[in-house]
Amino acid sequence: MKFYNREEELAILSQGDRLKSTRGIMTMLIGRRRVGKTTLALQKYSEDITIYLFVSKKTEQLLCEEFVSEISNKLGVKVFGTITKFEDLFEYLLELGKTTPFTLIIDEFQEFYRVNPSIFSSIQKLWDLHKERAKIHFVACGSVYSLMKKIYEDVHEPLFGRADFKIDLKPFKPSVLREILLDHQSYSAGHLFDLFLISGGIAKYIESFILHQAFDIEQMIDLICSENSLFLDEGKNRLIEEFGKEYTTYFSILSLIASSKTSRSEIESILEKNISGHLFRLENDYTIIRSVKPINAKPNAKVQKYEIVDNFLAFWFRFIFKYQSLIESENFPRLREIILRDIDTFRGRFLEKLFVALLKEQKRYTAIGSYWERGNQNEIDIVAIDEVNKKVLICEVKLQSRRASKNALIAKSKKLLEGYTGFEPEYLALST
Repeated sequence: MKFYNREEELAILSQGDRLKSTRGIMTMLIGRRRVGKTTLALQKYSEDITIYLFVSKKTEQLLCEEFVSEISNKLGVKVFGTITKFEDLFEYLLELGKTTPFTLIIDEFQEFYRVNPSIFSSIQKLWDLHKERAKIHFVACGSVYSLMKKIYEDVHEPLFGRADFKIDLKPFKPSVLREILLDHQSYSAGHLFDLFLISGGIAKYIESFILHQAFDIEQMIDLICSENSLFLDEGKNRLIEEFGKEYTTYFSILSLIASSKTSRSEIESILEKNISGHLFRLENDYTIIRSVKPINAKPNAKVQKYEIVDNFLAFWFRFIFKYQSLIESENFPRLREIILRDIDTFRGRFLEKLFVALLKEQKRYTAIGSYWERGNQNEIDIVAIDEVNKKVLICEVKLQSRRASKNALIAKSKKLLEGYTGFEPEYLALST
């Protein structure tokens, strides 16, 4: 698949590359797994040499052996003696950077925690000592969100405040998904929705669907439910490392949210335990869920729901994790049958999410959200506020347009509009 979008991120990397002529520049590049961090980091935005180092689960000595080989090949230098500590290797790179400008990419940077946590202190000490003369653009890539934020944003950590630039790489927006489908002569409104629904804009998933020519929901589910499918273990592969020993509790919470148990009280009544700390960490440390409040709610309002941010993870917890026994018994036809039976109920929630994403891309609205009153009364799928032109867009989202009712929408919005005196309301029914 060709390289799409990312112009803003490439501009930041290019700026870091230019500035390294004056001193060492450090860029923090984070994003969930499969979103395309490595592909972005390796794009051609510099005329200088790029050294790419991947921190795998090996001993520090073995990593240093691999790194020395890459450095020797790329910079054409001979490394004498044996380097067994990353601290010594990093100092050597900084010295080389004083005469030879280059880009240094260290991928899965957070894995140094498992190799040797003192490496971060060594990097801080050496960077502060040499950065004024080292012509290096150091790009630290990481996919374990909580650890990367801890490394660079925790005031007690050695690398706090050391990053000159931060790139938080997001999934592709609907406009990019449309471009991809057009490039493969497969665009339709339905295909756009299906690709958004399952991939959530994650580059690796899109690449797999494109490779297998899976453009509609049935084709995607066929691919996901095939024996040896990489999608079946994806949730575990992405999250067990993040969550550590408590992953079973986190997985249970996410499974319930994916199955429409979206309030704290609902989840706690089923799990029979207090989960306030888990919800806080899922939202603030791991950024896997987000709390959703009515669009006009006060900041301290307790009326809120939770949703999983990543579309594919929501799908995985709703169908793959929930029916793990079918996968273990290799009953893939039955798994496919269940997903196809229940997918429309799941799709309805994500059609709202697609239209919200499309409205955000218009950049016309100052706030976009949903609305409901206590007891889930008078629910409105999408409300978009235009403070500049004093307009309120009120939308009902249905998979089938014939089920929408403008009169019902007007009735449900009466209390909402009391908070927007002088605003002109517009009512829309949105569907595929």
